[in-house]
Amino acid sequence: MALLEALWLTLLIGLLPGLSKAVAEKHVFEKRDTALPIDWLESHEPDPNLILTVRIGLKQKNIERLEEFLTSVSHPQSPQYGRHWSPEQVARTFAPAPDTIDVVRGWLVGAGITGERQSLTPSQGWIHFNATVVEMEKLLDSKYMIYRHGSGVEHIGCSSYSVPRHIHPHIEIITPTLLLAHIDSGVSTHQRFSRRVPRATLSPSILRTLGSPTSDDLPKLKGPVVRPLASESDLDSCDDIITPNCLRALYNINYKPVATNQNTFGIVEYTPQAFLQSDLDLFFQSFSTSQALNAPILVAIDGGVAQTANQSFNFNGESSLDLEYGMTLTDPQPVLLYQVGDLVEGGSFNNLLDALDGSFCTFQGGDDPTRDGIYPDPLPGGFNKSESCGIAKPANVISTSYSFNEPDASPAYLARQCNEYGKLGLLGTTVLYSSGDRGVAGRNNICMFPNGSRSTSAPGFIPSFPGTCPFITSVGATQVNPGAKVTDPESACQQVIFSGGGFSNVFAVPEYQKAAQAVFFAKHNPPYNNTQFNNSRTVRAYPDLSANGANYVIAVDGRFSLVFGTSASTPVVGSIITLVNDARLARGKKPVGFINPSIYTPEFSSAFNDIVNGTNPGCGTPGFEAVRGWDPVTGIGTPNLGKLIEKWIALP
Repeated sequence: MALLEALWLTLLIGLLPGLSKAVAEKHVFEKRDTALPIDWLESHEPDPNLILTVRIGLKQKNIERLEEFLTSVSHPQSPQYGRHWSPEQVARTFAPAPDTIDVVRGWLVGAGITGERQSLTPSQGWIHFNATVVEMEKLLDSKYMIYRHGSGVEHIGCSSYSVPRHIHPHIEIITPTLLLAHIDSGVSTHQRFSRRVPRATLSPSILRTLGSPTSDDLPKLKGPVVRPLASESDLDSCDDIITPNCLRALYNINYKPVATNQNTFGIVEYTPQAFLQSDLDLFFQSFSTSQALNAPILVAIDGGVAQTANQSFNFNGESSLDLEYGMTLTDPQPVLLYQVGDLVEGGSFNNLLDALDGSFCTFQGGDDPTRDGIYPDPLPGGFNKSESCGIAKPANVISTSYSFNEPDASPAYLARQCNEYGKLGLLGTTVLYSSGDRGVAGRNNICMFPNGSRSTSAPGFIPSFPGTCPFITSVGATQVNPGAKVTDPESACQQVIFSGGGFSNVFAVPEYQKAAQAVFFAKHNPPYNNTQFNNSRTVRAYPDLSANGANYVIAVDGRFSLVFGTSASTPVVGSIITLVNDARLARGKKPVGFINPSIYTPEFSSAFNDIVNGTNPGCGTPGFEAVRGWDPVTGIGTPNLGKLIEKWIALP
């Protein structure tokens, strides 16, 4: 074996002239250019013999053409519109090239990481191996440290790492490296230990505690309904109590699904967030009597369970809101519930993507234990079975009311996940994410200083992810103004929450948004400098569109309450797109898939209600303004279902 390995390495060196020189010339691949995340401090050097589980994400072939491919099946003027790809075509198109695998493995062998120590994942997207701290410091020309969070949690990482110049084009990410994990204040979760090295504690990152009962993503509770509910047919109270009929009136929702056996609508929840059947029944009794005893179809991902042990608004509010409105507005369409993560470890967006795409799922590979749930989970009560890999076909529409701050993960991590959303679009899936509830600020009203440190008193805006990913549709929030009629124009949400919106610091502006941004900056240039937001005019902005997010009545824990948030607006938009898909499927056409290239065209502008009032304050500023046309508060406006159906059934 050693002889074969030596011959293989010799062959690689022969194929790569100048390899020895290139190995010596290392160049920075990733660097933390800002201060440590809030509440983190550099603590001490790790044991040099500590063993790390290392994962190298290989460069995907053709990934630079993803936007081109996605536009070709999504833009209404494309001759390929609606001709979505098969999973096999997606996997084949983006699989790493054989020379990429050989070059990276050869580099590792040359650095002493022998072939026997390396493992290539089934998707061929990741190389996995174990190495000591001292080996990794030599391999990456880096310095590893133990970082300590104010909660006592420790994490191992580095501030930068370098690889030889000839390796740069072949890799997308290496973990564990940069420390960018953020922990919500008040999150109560276990300290997860490395499988092989119990001494290496890993942080309960916000990226895998999305369903925490203290999460800032949850809908904001105003309180119980203090007066008897108006009749469901009464639209006079929509300014202070939103019901399904208010939404039907606001957005011209007057369509009954007829192709439900061909259509799919998925709503995502993260354990321990869960629904109670008794709450669904209570809601249906008042607002959708034909759905009595109906329940979503559970798709359990990595031990996901609709738990009933903990019952309160903080455990049940999100699921109640999402399901009660998603199910009611699309009745009789069955709704899939993607429940992600076990009760011990929880889950992340990557765990969801693993289940939806077997080529993304990497078994012993791509998930990052500092950010994602790692399964099997051997801890007491954990999901001690194989990771949920490719177990579920992606629904035609997937609605998610969770997010995190863009700087909470490295650009490499964000890009790899964002690209996966683009692949779902190629498959014909509409991916919706809430834009956040803190205006231009980040979760928990956190903002940023120029050096990257964060505080509620900082001046810099913090964008939301996945909202800044150009391959998803970001949903903001509006309101029926106090005292206004349901037929009056809405404004940006100005009660309890503020519609999340702003500009990315990572992703370039996509082609479909360039014209809208150009008009916005030409006519409504914001009065802020580049220390407050990325005003380069070259980056992705969000949200894309909006829907009402104020004063929703929901049944939760046995009573009716009023809630606010983009958590409300997102499943409403998901319901509307699901109804559009039904209309197309009933006519023998395909689902609409990625909607952004369509909705930004002039031809679709009449299918949206432009929002021209309100702002999204944060970081000590009024935020951005809702103006005529697209804006970073409410996007292109709120949808009109009847007009959208007309537009989309006219397409191939």
